Amino acid sequence: MTFATERKSLLEPGRLWSAGEVLGKPGPVPAVPGVYGWRFEVAPYDGLAVGELLYVGIAPRRMANRTSRQHLRSRVRYHFRGNAEGSTLRLTLGCLLGLELRRVGSGRRMTFGVRGEAELSAWMAEHARVCWVAYPKPWLLESALITGLDLPLNLDQNKHNAFHSTLKALRAAARQRARALPVGG
Repeated sequence: MTFATERKSLLEPGRLWSAGEVLGKPGPVPAVPGVYGWRFEVAPYDGLAVGELLYVGIAPRRMANRTSRQHLRSRVRYHFRGNAEGSTLRLTLGCLLGLELRRVGSGRRMTFGVRGEAELSAWMAEHARVCWVAYPKPWLLESALITGLDLPLNLDQNKHNAFHSTLKALRAAARQRARALPVGG
């Protein structure tokens, strides 16, 4: 499988969508399986490209014994307004932007706290843009994209990327600092 059409749709999208557009009702994102790609008008970290595809994700996610119930619409909307516990993209961006990760609730979950998540949502609303392509088995397309493109914000399946070790270390350091802080934030 070459995925040429889908790849081109993500690399050269006809349109990029902002948080305001995606979160509006009814919103443009379809409730179907597929792959979404993220670009940023301001680099979230020195040395990362502006306006280039930096991260891809999928919906639904395929797990060992089941497939999640999510679809493109639910997943893309969650990235724009959710929290770092439920969005690896938000966790990555928050760490790159220097937000303080904190243990919350029972202390097992980690987010950037109410203020940090709000700050991240505002940053994404201003600078993040997303596109997507419907695909019935998105995990196949995602794997091909990650292995064939330079996607520095993806960690899974991406050890070959030059930014992988830096990103992994930044996220680990943020988690370590969070474990040393009291629960809350």
